[in-house]
Amino acid sequence: MTVWDDLVGQDRVREQLAAAAKDADALVTAVSDGKPLEQGSKMTHAWLFTGPPGSGRSTAARAFAAALQCTSPDRALGGEPGCGFCDGCHTSLIGTHADVQVIRTDLLSIGVKETRDLVRRAQLSPAVGRWQVIVMEDADRLTEGAGNVLLKAVEEPAPRTVWMLCAPSLEDVLPTIRSRCRHLTLGTPSVEAVADVLIRRDGVDPERAHSAARATQGHIGRARRLATDERARARRAAVLKVPLRIADVGGCLKAAQELIDTATDDAKQMAEEVDVKETEDLKAALGGVAGGRMPRGTAGAMKELEDKQKRRKTRTQRDSLDLALTELTGFYRDVLALQLGSRIAIANVDVQDSLDRIAESSTPAQTLRRIEAVIACRRAMDRNVAPLLAVEAMTMSLRAG
Repeated sequence: MTVWDDLVGQDRVREQLAAAAKDADALVTAVSDGKPLEQGSKMTHAWLFTGPPGSGRSTAARAFAAALQCTSPDRALGGEPGCGFCDGCHTSLIGTHADVQVIRTDLLSIGVKETRDLVRRAQLSPAVGRWQVIVMEDADRLTEGAGNVLLKAVEEPAPRTVWMLCAPSLEDVLPTIRSRCRHLTLGTPSVEAVADVLIRRDGVDPERAHSAARATQGHIGRARRLATDERARARRAAVLKVPLRIADVGGCLKAAQELIDTATDDAKQMAEEVDVKETEDLKAALGGVAGGRMPRGTAGAMKELEDKQKRRKTRTQRDSLDLALTELTGFYRDVLALQLGSRIAIANVDVQDSLDRIAESSTPAQTLRRIEAVIACRRAMDRNVAPLLAVEAMTMSLRAG
């Protein structure tokens, strides 16, 4: 099993990264042996991975990081880096390699302070590996100030440092940063490819794996959750009932409230799992005694943690709502396909009866307006409109058609 095996349906990207890893290995070997560097190397110091959600951007970046740190003896015999078994590959993939830093945020943005810490780390030479690798999974969440801080590091990198940035599209990254990165675009994997990886790697029942892959239209992470989490399946089933529950104003308002309540419950569940442990760990680190008062001068640190937890809760709620809106969009996309007699595969075959009812009782123009209403709701929440108001406006628009 190589480091590339989890990169689903991205053969072209895999070939490019494997070639770059091979050139990077040759480059490090040449420097170590005092030999001149070859021209035309496929390796560079900054990479930008873009693609739709679920395409495997961060998976590709982590696999590339592992290949750069590969210490397999087969490399000396002409084998490609990225064996998946050596210490360098293994520790990079599980997140314990000293020279591979993976940055992911559960907050709404990545600020200047966190980025400066990364830039300082990027200036260090590798401690045990062949490269110092920084993987930023949410580069699209950099604030403008943080992006400007990062720009300097990408412009003038340390000799053995590699930046890997992940974002949905080129437009989500500052032009000055993306112009200094080598760009790789990932596509949405096929339903068959996603189902195969669920069966092979996660041991999911084939029928359930294909159902989850089809329902999520190739989104690997959502498909895995849908196939393995009963709560996720129940939440999706409730969302797909919304189009049939908005026959009157009361139904619209009730459906909107339930969507908000579900998202709030998701955020609360995560808080219960994470916040208590974080708080107790920080208290212990600051010298607090269980059940006693905290030492002087620690109030600021505790307040900073509370603010972080509050921002994370907001992000979790919005992500949960966004997932529900994505599923509604998929529902109306299937309705439109039925109305137009399209040959494209229906994603939500498990609610075929509901699709047929909505398709027969409305027109394609109404369906398009409903899809636009869902998109408008997502945009409103991006502009910090109160979630309940945005969702209520959406359900009313869905009713009106």
